[in-house]
Amino acid sequence: MASNNATFYDSGVSGALFAPLKKLFTMVAVMLALLLAAWIIDWIFVFRVWPDGLERLQVILNEDLARAAPLSIGQYDVTQFATRTANAMYEGIFGSTGIHDMGLRFASENALSVPDTIVRNVYIRNHQAILTAMIGTQLFGVRLALLITALPLILLVYTAAAADGLVQRAIRRASGGNESSNIYHRARYFQLLLMSCISALCLLLPLSIDFRAIVLPGAVLWGLLARCQWAFYKKHL
Repeated sequence: MASNNATFYDSGVSGALFAPLKKLFTMVAVMLALLLAAWIIDWIFVFRVWPDGLERLQVILNEDLARAAPLSIGQYDVTQFATRTANAMYEGIFGSTGIHDMGLRFASENALSVPDTIVRNVYIRNHQAILTAMIGTQLFGVRLALLITALPLILLVYTAAAADGLVQRAIRRASGGNESSNIYHRARYFQLLLMSCISALCLLLPLSIDFRAIVLPGAVLWGLLARCQWAFYKKHL
């Protein structure tokens, strides 16, 4: 019998149809929140920390994009993928909203209407902040592409660690070893925390750093947590 608390959206065909949309909306919301956090960090460092401001942010963008070239394998060009991702994010935020074209129009010497003149004055007053957000969006796109490129390695480590953990669980069950749901759940939660920290460091760090220095140790630690999680999985398969 169905629960009285069940809703139309959580059951049957409607639940199956709306579940991917809910996940997609959640992912987009998380990405926008991370991008906003990246903008805030960039504004703080450009206006308060770095003496060279925008030039330093541009240097970080160029250095991160240059690090994509050694990661290319065969026909898979990571640099091209990173460039397309950065351009797509820039176009989605500043191109589709007209901010990019607005800056080009205001830079010309053509006569403007009164509303455009007012908007131009506001644009000029916030010109540095807008340019910071533009460069920061491209930097975020490049780093997101590099993080996506590292996903196969992370998934491979997780798969190997989970398989080893399940083997250890089978050995422990056969020998009458103890099971622990607490260790299982804590290992799973720590994995979520670890992946959140890795993603935040890779996407929001206000300096140029080789992603391998973050992803490789993080993948090893995630594998150890995954092995611990599945080794203490309590329910019967």
